[in-house]
Amino acid sequence: MTKAIVGIIGGSGIYDLPGLEDLREESVTTPWGEPSDALRFGRIGDTQAVFLPRHGRGHKLSPSGINYRANIHALKQAGVTDVVSVSACGSFKPELAPGIFVLVDQFVDRTHGRCSSFFGNGCVAHVSMAHPVAPLLRERIFQAARAENVPCLKGGTYVCMEGPQFSSYAESLTYKGLDYDVIGMTAMPEAKLAREAELSYATIAMVTDYDCWHPDHSAVDVASVIKTVHENAGKAATLLTRLLRDFPAEHEACPIGSDRALDNALITSPSARDPEMLRKLDVFLARMNGART
Repeated sequence: MTKAIVGIIGGSGIYDLPGLEDLREESVTTPWGEPSDALRFGRIGDTQAVFLPRHGRGHKLSPSGINYRANIHALKQAGVTDVVSVSACGSFKPELAPGIFVLVDQFVDRTHGRCSSFFGNGCVAHVSMAHPVAPLLRERIFQAARAENVPCLKGGTYVCMEGPQFSSYAESLTYKGLDYDVIGMTAMPEAKLAREAELSYATIAMVTDYDCWHPDHSAVDVASVIKTVHENAGKAATLLTRLLRDFPAEHEACPIGSDRALDNALITSPSARDPEMLRKLDVFLARMNGART
């Protein structure tokens, strides 16, 4: 069995993980460039964790400027098996008020211009994204939230916009009319890359605002987001601490196969695969290569 190591990707306002013991930092490089920041290794209870602030400490990276491939590669290279993404988001539902956490199970990708795959010419792969969130991991987060009385709803659709601007009123009404639940700027291509890396992935979407559709609330701005993010940070730390303390010692096989996503995804014949591309993909293909030897 594989030892469980949990990667935490912190979004806006979540730049560290309080309570990590045996803390050490390591700056890493990847074939795709530099990740957002140094990786922080530690443990809570018996669970090993690796923390990475998505925007870097000080929030120096915009949603479109994040090197998502380097971030996911760095976590995979560090031995991470499960990734918990924490991000601020806007809400399209009156009942999803600021301060509530939403454990989404679907994504709509409205980004453009971001590198959304590790694969390409020389080694083509098509992974399934029908069910982008690992259900066992999401359930563990939900149970941790219940145990700590953190307001949390399970299920919903997250639409990922390019940003960095917030939505227009017309866009906000359109997404609300399509019955989406929340909107953010960072879940894509992160979730797609995590699937290609065979990492079990789940998102904690922390509602900070009502975007700009709500007639009784002002349009979203940075000041309102930061105020709610600071209020949410303590709850997020409590939830993550409980999740890690209760996490199983061994990685649980994902029932939807997120941890074996490449089994039937590679389409380029072995003889036609580009050796340079394969070197960049080595950390992802190691499981499959090992199974053949």
